[in-house]
Amino acid sequence: MNKLNYLQKYISYKVKATNAHGIHPPFLFELYNNVIADQTPFYAFSDIESIRAKLLLSNLEIEINDFGAGSSVNKSKKRTVADIAKNTLKAPKYGQLLFRLVNRFKPRTVLELGTSLGISSMYLASVNSETKLTTVEGCPNVSKVAKVNFDKIGFKNIELVNAQFDVFLPEYLKKTAQLDFVFFDGNHTKEATLNYFNLCLPKINNNTIFVFDDIYWSKGMNEAWEEIKKHPKITLTVDLFALGIVFFNTDLSKEDFVLRY
Repeated sequence: MNKLNYLQKYISYKVKATNAHGIHPPFLFELYNNVIADQTPFYAFSDIESIRAKLLLSNLEIEINDFGAGSSVNKSKKRTVADIAKNTLKAPKYGQLLFRLVNRFKPRTVLELGTSLGISSMYLASVNSETKLTTVEGCPNVSKVAKVNFDKIGFKNIELVNAQFDVFLPEYLKKTAQLDFVFFDGNHTKEATLNYFNLCLPKINNNTIFVFDDIYWSKGMNEAWEEIKKHPKITLTVDLFALGIVFFNTDLSKEDFVLRY
């Protein structure tokens, strides 16, 4: 990550971003007010944040096998769980937004590429025990920590897979009729992000939602996001700076929005 470029992108985002007053499509107006901007504290949030707090205090050191772009802060092969939690986990408000998106659109299945320590996974899975979450983590040691966290919270609807995305995704898609909700949160490179996006496209339907993490993390990720927005199958996109949300609903007009969050 180029910190100066990232700061410039953030300033540009703040200038462009609008709130509810700049939204005209009824679908997006409702989504912004009732999902994106909502701050209702759902029952599961405190339990998940309690696990985050423990991770931030953990001095357990583990060896990292990073198959993606890696950390922009710590390149060491051995890192403490606290360091991973501090530098890679999404802030609570983004995990809670994922929860609200799942709560609003009620996907039967959720696919997460990039488990890390499992905080976002738990937000995605905690909405409804009938929603099946498949989450994939490439590093076996990170995967083990996530598994401990899942066992602590007691969710039975999470399938954790320790595998490289390039190996896992083609096989998963062969056995999957359709994708309801996908959170792309790993291997933050342009090439990998576009590859996973294109692999998933044949399995979309009118109600599918894709969420991309860290769309301004690097020049390559920003280029990937810009390319994804132009795809003819996509109707509406929402740029929240840290996340990009993509809709394929043909009832929506082709528009790109930059919204405050």
